[in-house]
Amino acid sequence: MGKNLVAFFSASGITREVAEMLAEAAGADLYEIKPQVLYTKADLDWQDKNSRSSVEMNDKSSRPAIADNNADIGAYDVVFVGFPIWWYIAPTIINTFLESYDFAGKTIVPFATSGSSGIGETVAYLKVSVDASATILDGKMLNGWQTKESLTAWVAGLGI
Repeated sequence: MGKNLVAFFSASGITREVAEMLAEAAGADLYEIKPQVLYTKADLDWQDKNSRSSVEMNDKSSRPAIADNNADIGAYDVVFVGFPIWWYIAPTIINTFLESYDFAGKTIVPFATSGSSGIGETVAYLKVSVDASATILDGKMLNGWQTKESLTAWVAGLGI
């Protein structure tokens, strides 16, 4: 395996915890995908059809602005991309991140957290945001109690 990066978006801190453990297990650098405007609790109210997250997720062309675009993606061979599942897919800010960099020839490994949802059609929605020469592996849900050992075994089993 070449040089690795764990890039993650975490609205509530849960994905951050998993990303930090994964970075340690994969011997990877860590990069946080930060929205230009942070999400408030009201923004994340999925039961409110007018909340920011609901509006973004109902518009698949939505691309929330990210705070910076200074990740050195060119320095990495494998990029793990982590996020919470929103409406059965990755939040559209992940598409913003993917479209902000050149992932040509890179391997992207999605991972997600969720209270109850699976990874759904996430990979299909992410593929539209990267160069066709990028490889996006099937995503993995990393819910519940993760250990460095279980994450190390998962990374080793990817064959990358």
